[in-house]
Amino acid sequence: MTSTSLDQPTFRVPFDTLEHFMRDVFIALGVPPEDAAICAEVLITADKRGIDSHGVGRMKPIYYDRIKDGIQFPVTHFEILKETETTALIDGHDGMGHAIARRANQMAIDKAHRYGMGMTAVRNSTHYGIAGYYVLECCKAGMIGISGTNARPSIAPTFGVENMLGTNPLTVGCPTDEAFPFMLDCATSVTQRGKIEVYARVGKDLPPGWVIDHEGRMRTDAAGVLKDLVAGTAALTPLGGLGEETAGYKGYGFATFVEILSAALQDGRYLKQLLGFENGKKVPFHLGHFFIAIDIEHFLPLERFVHTAGEICRALRASEKAPGAERIYTAGEKEHLYWLANRDLGVPVNASLRREIDLMRAEQGLEQYRFPWDS
Repeated sequence: MTSTSLDQPTFRVPFDTLEHFMRDVFIALGVPPEDAAICAEVLITADKRGIDSHGVGRMKPIYYDRIKDGIQFPVTHFEILKETETTALIDGHDGMGHAIARRANQMAIDKAHRYGMGMTAVRNSTHYGIAGYYVLECCKAGMIGISGTNARPSIAPTFGVENMLGTNPLTVGCPTDEAFPFMLDCATSVTQRGKIEVYARVGKDLPPGWVIDHEGRMRTDAAGVLKDLVAGTAALTPLGGLGEETAGYKGYGFATFVEILSAALQDGRYLKQLLGFENGKKVPFHLGHFFIAIDIEHFLPLERFVHTAGEICRALRASEKAPGAERIYTAGEKEHLYWLANRDLGVPVNASLRREIDLMRAEQGLEQYRFPWDS
């Protein structure tokens, strides 16, 4: 047992244990076993990479509760609306986002293997976990991967205060000759809801500059911000921050581009249509995604590409460091180092998350699972 920075007791649970538990929770909710395994794998991949904002901590509020509320369907109807040699348009019918995305991403990979490039666009889906999971699958296949998704409104446009755009990640990656690929997986806002949920879970204030209200005032109260994001009276700032002095227009622009590629190609929903409420009642979010795979072998031998990509990353890390800095990282490296340091320790579970796990275990009759806090 360890403790958080706020001295809350934290237990470590093996990755495999939590993955199996999440799979069985999904099955108990009616998700077919094969899809349940995919959903659990995507979530535990986030925890393995130290992205606690998108791992088991999201199991209850984002998936469990939404299935129980009837706004996400446990059985997925994956419908291909249009397909060419290199593209496909898909309707997920508000099923399990992870399962929809995994299949759509694999279609892009298969098309790229044959034709050099593949792209799929999805409408009427649900939260698909970390975008990086799908890009990692491309990297494993020797490909460059790109993925993005829209989300319920959170970000205010530059010079605005109303939450209009989702946190809309634009995630890119490619294989290297190192032990990990180059992969940039991040929101187009300064932060994202999942990170705020982590702060709220441990009772920690947010850093100034992450959130503004309708009067343009900074908000740091995590729990209150989560409520006001839903109410539409608070908004996240775009990547770069407020205004133009720190280039907030760049995050705003990227978020808008992801919104377009997640809605316009699919004839899908966008902006305020993704609130999840209609006439005061909860409704499906109808999210859109896109997946792009580029087969490197259609350009040159994979070995030459990964060597050059690795050399670029190594040169960057070996460049002159700022005074006081211990080292320079490249995208994907910290996540790899987190896994190496924590693979034998497991997932940190604090008091708030323990309560959620205990509730799901009790409600679904999964008493065969025993956790460190049970002893």
